[in-house]
Formats: sequence, C-alpha cells, structure tokens
Amino acid sequence: MKNQKLHPFDAYQAQITRRNFFGKMAQGIGGMALASMLNPISVLAKEPFSTAGPSRLPHFAPKAKRVIYLFQNGAPSHVDLFDYKPMLKKWHGKQIPDSLTAGKRFSTMTGGQAARPVIGEISNFAQHGHSGAWVSDFMPETAKVADDLCFVKSMYTESVNHAPAITFFLTGSEQPGRPSMGSWLTYGLGSTAKDLPDFVCMTSRDKEASCGQIFYDYYWGSGFLPTKFQGVKFRGGGDPVLYLKNPEGLNRSLRRDMLDDIQQLNEINLKEYGDPEINTRIAQYEMAYKMQVSVPDLTDFSNEPQHILDMYGPDVHRKGSFAYNCLMARRLAERDVRFIQCMHAGWDQHTNLNHQLIIQCKDTDQPSAALIKDLKQRGMLEDTLVIWGGEFGRTPFLQGNIKDTYNWGRDHHPYVFTLWMAGAGVKPGLTYGASDEFGFNPVENKVHVHDFQATVMHLMGIDHEQFTFKHQGRRYRLTDVHGHVVKGILT
Repeated sequence: MKNQKLHPFDAYQAQITRRNFFGKMAQGIGGMALASMLNPISVLAKEPFSTAGPSRLPHFAPKAKRVIYLFQNGAPSHVDLFDYKPMLKKWHGKQIPDSLTAGKRFSTMTGGQAARPVIGEISNFAQHGHSGAWVSDFMPETAKVADDLCFVKSMYTESVNHAPAITFFLTGSEQPGRPSMGSWLTYGLGSTAKDLPDFVCMTSRDKEASCGQIFYDYYWGSGFLPTKFQGVKFRGGGDPVLYLKNPEGLNRSLRRDMLDDIQQLNEINLKEYGDPEINTRIAQYEMAYKMQVSVPDLTDFSNEPQHILDMYGPDVHRKGSFAYNCLMARRLAERDVRFIQCMHAGWDQHTNLNHQLIIQCKDTDQPSAALIKDLKQRGMLEDTLVIWGGEFGRTPFLQGNIKDTYNWGRDHHPYVFTLWMAGAGVKPGLTYGASDEFGFNPVENKVHVHDFQATVMHLMGIDHEQFTFKHQGRRYRLTDVHGHVVKGILT
C-alpha cells in the first residue's frame, strides 16, 4: 500500500492542511458576501453551462423559423446587376472624381492604379413588377420575383479583402475564431430538426473555376460555442456526409448496440471530467445514426415533380451545383433545419467582367428565383427568411486598361453594395436605402454589416444586445458592441 500511486486528485487532497482549507474557504465566503452586497440578484442567479442553449430564448415571438442564406462569394457587381446608375454611362471613360476616391482603400490590384476611368454598366436595366425595382437583364428570373424581394442598396462594410469580409458577415469579426451566425442561432434557439443537423452548409462554384475563392471551415464554425453547434457541411460529390454508411458485415441493429455501449462509456467520462465536448460527442453519434436514414431520403429527388425540377434549371441534377443546393435547401427547410447556408464562389470579376459575369448570373439567377417561388407556393416563405448577397460590391471605375475590352474588370468595393432579402417579416417589393449617383457611397438609410446581423436575429425572435456568451472573461455577441435593427424593412 505504501508504494501505491495515488490519483492526482487524491494526492492534492492529501496535501491540504486544516489551515489551508479554512483560508481558502474564508476567501470564498468573503467573496460571495461582497458580491451579494453589490448585486444580490446576480449571486442567486444560476447560469450553468449547457449544450442546449439559453432557455430564455426567443426573447419575443419570431417572424422567421428558419434562414436560407444564399451567400455569393467574391462580391457581385451591384452597379451591373441591381443598382442602376445612368451617370456611369455619361462618365464612361472619364476619370472618377477624386472627391470620391480620396482617402479610400482598395485592394492591391487597383491601389496603385493612377487611371480610374468610370465604366458604364455592361448590362441593360429595366424596372419590374408593381414595385418598379431596377434589375439587370443578366437576372431575368430574379426580375420576375422582384415584388417578393426587399432590395437593400445601402449596405457597407469594413474589409476590402474577401476572406476577412466574408468572415465579418458570417461571424461579426474579421478574424477567424468567432461563432458563425448559424451556430449562434442554433445554440440560442435549440433543435427543431428531428433527424438532421440544425445547421447545414453547402458550397458550389462557377463551372469555369474562374476565381480562386476558398471555402474555409470557419465560415460555418462554432468558434467558442460547443462544437455541437457548428455547421455540418454536405459535400457536392459522392456521399453528402462521410462515414454514415455501415461497413461490410455491420447491420443497423449491431450499430445501435455499439452506440449504446459507447454512450455508456462517454457518460462515465462526462461524470468524471465534466467536459461539455463529451456531450457533443454523444449527440453527434446519435445524429449520425439518424442521418443514415434521413440523408438518403433527403437527397432522393425522384419524388420531385418534373415541373419543380425544371423550375430550378438544367443544373439541378448535377450534385454540387448551385441549382442542386437550392433545391436541397428547400428540402432541408421542409424538414425543419433552422439555418441553411449555400455558398457560391465565382463573382470575383477582376479581369473577366465582360465575359464571365453573365455566365455566373446564368448559374445562379434561375435557382435563386426558383427557391423563392417554390417556398411561396408551399406557404413556407411566410416563415422562412431568404438572403442573397456577397461580402462587398465592385468599383464603379475600371480595373485595367479601358482599351482592352476583353480584360475589363472591377475591383473590390466595400463602401456601398446591394443585397436582397425575402420572406418572413421582411417587406416585399421594397427598395431600401440608396447610393450616390456613381454607386460609390451610401447616401440614404445606411446599413452596416452589424445592422444586418441584428435584423436577422430580430426576425428570429432574438434581441441581439441581450444574447451573449461568456468566453475568456468577457461576454461576446454576434454583433460585437454595435448594430441596430433596420426597422424600415420590417413588416
């Protein structure tokens, strides 16, 4: 017995003297007494760590039950698609006024470019619907649903490069490591899907692979929240989720027995160590078991009517395409998945504006409009919020040589750009905000990224200022210490 090695915890206990014990107790009791005098309610209030999320949410009745975010990586050109500016054609070929560009930051591709000639839109614009929304002829299907959309034409952001700007939109910070919007919402509001993750992400890119945009995992990561709330990425090829299938010789009944035994072992570890990630492990094993049945049914389009498939366009059967992901988004929404993030890369037209922008629009226009029509005819648009937009816009002036028409491009433009929203709680047929006559700066109802995030959370029944998570000694929220709900776009 003399040589028996003690467990570290038992060894620590053996070293505690009577004087040491009461000294520590006195400090603890004194600290509690002081805290109770300063704020007696806070001492009594319990805030245990839970992987189920805060039980007090939602703060008020939500307008939206779920979100489908059609994120357009690379930044669509607002002045060529939605923000019609006749002044650009009048000034075509002339140097953009120095008063607009003075002190502004651009990417390294035009940061040192002395000549910055204005170029007019490369598409034709027309007004559509009862709302009279201006939409480019590159987006004919979106134009048909213009009366269902709310165009926000006064968005602005802070970063001039892709990855920080995308991270800012999705997590509220330009630096990786914060929870993404989908993780915040699923943590706060809890689970709604029975046999699927509550946060799913899908990615696609232009067929020409014209842009080198990378999809980083932290775009759908849980940051400092429990990993249970990170997005589950559905792959565009092969099995949507790896390792769901049972190996040869292992049937579903045997799999169930194995999971039950593993769960018992994990619960023993949870009691001993109290690590919340063990709870996540238990939950993910169970979710994987459920997904063995739910995912094959989800991805089987054979029960979709032909007219629905036709509505999404010819790419709908090509796994990993934007059209395929849009139909998947509707099917996920039907199964009560709370946050669906479809990210499509290819909008970074630095040198291929005249020949690639229209191709990019053809890939995305029809599926985006089809999703709106599909949700609407099923009565789901009433409680589903759909968002379409990128991380910033494109410059009204040219990147490159104006004589080299084939290689025309537009640089990154964080100072004003357009996105649209549709569905639950958002006014349809509205154009909100405005940019100046060059499409360079917002001049009416400016909307910052944090304002946008606050508004999304409001539609989900959350007061963004009250929804926080304590990490490393401070309280964090999606909107940091900023953001105001954009009440002008709400019904």
